Amino acid sequence: MLLPTNSTTSHTATYADAAPSAADLAVPDCGGGESFALMVLGHSMAPEFLEGEIIIIEPDGLAQDGSYVLAWHNEEWTFRQLLRAGTGWVLHPLNPAFADVALDSLAAVRGVIIQKALPGRRRASKHYV
Repeated sequence: MLLPTNSTTSHTATYADAAPSAADLAVPDCGGGESFALMVLGHSMAPEFLEGEIIIIEPDGLAQDGSYVLAWHNEEWTFRQLLRAGTGWVLHPLNPAFADVALDSLAAVRGVIIQKALPGRRRASKHYV
């Protein structure tokens, strides 16, 4: 799960607690593919990405086998690793407690994660591209 870093929800609220608005259903309008940041919620991408870390998404990034991506799936935003599966693709959570999700096409992929950081810890930053 993901929470926009400029969210006004309380610190203890989860993304599921917020009623989605039309603005929540679209990739932030950052003007022609400008990168934006989201906060990781949940544990589906642990141990590489932990709850509370900030991820930077490049909307125009090249999604390829092994990339970490932001995708629109089952009427919600999800953050997963994109993997080739035979002739298709799957969204793969790193935590084995969660299941892979098959994709009909790459149209669901809306951005590629290019960096992560732990708030307040500049040295904890890691780049993915």
